[in-house]
Amino acid sequence: MPESQNFTIELEQIEGYEFRVKFDWPDTKELLVDEPEPLGHARGPNAARLIAAAVGNCLAASLVFCLRTKFKQNPGPVRASVTGRIERNERGRLRIGAFEVTLSLADSAASIGHFDRCLEQFEDFCIATESIRHGIPVSVKVLDAAGRTVHGG
Repeated sequence: MPESQNFTIELEQIEGYEFRVKFDWPDTKELLVDEPEPLGHARGPNAARLIAAAVGNCLAASLVFCLRTKFKQNPGPVRASVTGRIERNERGRLRIGAFEVTLSLADSAASIGHFDRCLEQFEDFCIATESIRHGIPVSVKVLDAAGRTVHGG
């Protein structure tokens, strides 16, 4: 894999707080996202839930990669449960305060070879979780209908 690679997703407002998300991944269906009531109609997950899904997926996939690819084990399916906490910061703004992730194995840990070694390292290889834990720089630009930058740059 190259040291750096870009990806782009596109979002288009349908109505209210409902958006259609288009991914740059071949044969991937569009995703509908929305805010919970009273702002939206909860017709799809909101941003906080998408981040929770990314964290859970990344951790589960990283554990599976370690077990199957690195150590040639064949564990049963791995399940992930993510509980997020929304709380207000010191300025009264809602933020994701924490995620609690539970990964569940289909097999006993004792029956999986090299399991302890995977436990020592799988989190470190999780792109989404480790990025979120350490913060991700985000630049923001707003364009008007003529394509002029009206904010950021």
